Amino acid sequence: MSRSATKSMLVIRFSSMGDVAMTVPVLKNLLLQHPSLRVIMVSKQTFAPLFDNIDGLEFFGVDLKGRHRGLTGAWKLFKELSEKTGATLVADLHNVLRTKLLVFLFKLNGAAVATVDKGRKEKRALTRQKHKVIKPLTTTFDRYASVFHSLGFTLRLEPVIFSKKSIEKDRLQIGFAPFAKHAGKSLPASLAKQFIEALVEAIPCQLFLFGAPGEEAAVLSSWEREFPNTSNRAGQLALSQELQLIANMDLMITMDSANMHLSSLVGTPVISIWGATHPFAGFLGWGQSIDQVIQTDLTCRPCSVFGNKPCFRGDYACLHQLLPQQMVQQVRAYLCEK
Repeated sequence: MSRSATKSMLVIRFSSMGDVAMTVPVLKNLLLQHPSLRVIMVSKQTFAPLFDNIDGLEFFGVDLKGRHRGLTGAWKLFKELSEKTGATLVADLHNVLRTKLLVFLFKLNGAAVATVDKGRKEKRALTRQKHKVIKPLTTTFDRYASVFHSLGFTLRLEPVIFSKKSIEKDRLQIGFAPFAKHAGKSLPASLAKQFIEALVEAIPCQLFLFGAPGEEAAVLSSWEREFPNTSNRAGQLALSQELQLIANMDLMITMDSANMHLSSLVGTPVISIWGATHPFAGFLGWGQSIDQVIQTDLTCRPCSVFGNKPCFRGDYACLHQLLPQQMVQQVRAYLCEK
């Protein structure tokens, strides 16, 4: 019998949402090509809806702020996974201290293990201030696939089709997610507002605003009141509901953020906006093209892999030099092609 016909595999990736979402097309390909393999995805419980449409995949939710917190929690998690899954293969797609400990324990227990190579050295070369090495790096999807290769599974990353339902609408529906966790990936509020004003004036559409609860939601609510045909959904939806709404969009315009990846999972086309980060680091969304990217041509870019490092210049010119009217023109050009 083939290895895939007899083995159960744990796949571990706790956060962030975007990185967890990037496991979905890889796992879907893995199970399509190895249908007898049992895969248990181990991640935060809140991310479970991302995996609802993968046949043959089981989800194990972790509580990293509760019973699985700290060293004692990691031991409890190891015991629970060992007893409930009987897995003999472990794929660590996170490669942080907590997952390294889990991998060590499973290895002691006789499991075959493999850990993702994040390519930290080449990412440092891409983002350093001087003597940058500007070239496309291995994508995160390919890095994940390499882990399964190491465990003995052939895997071709075929263009998995994520179904998109056809819904009758009386007007174009566009989603806009202007913010992100870090300043280096967030569109300045003044520019985002100018972009919305220019977009709703130039393109007849219903515009949906996406963001996080709290401060982002408050800003987006104020724009909802100010601009016609604009609807704020920030902080109002569970993840499963947000995925359903994104699936209804004809186009999503997002930063380099989780929304960029969520859109790909429901088959919605994306135009992504990049500031301190760069698609060359390997985080461009599944099936997305560099032609669908809006970015400035500055020699200081990229200065960060995740957008969390201080700007070398101190002014985030990569974001502030974006021109709302040009961004709208790129959106119009894309829609005309479609």
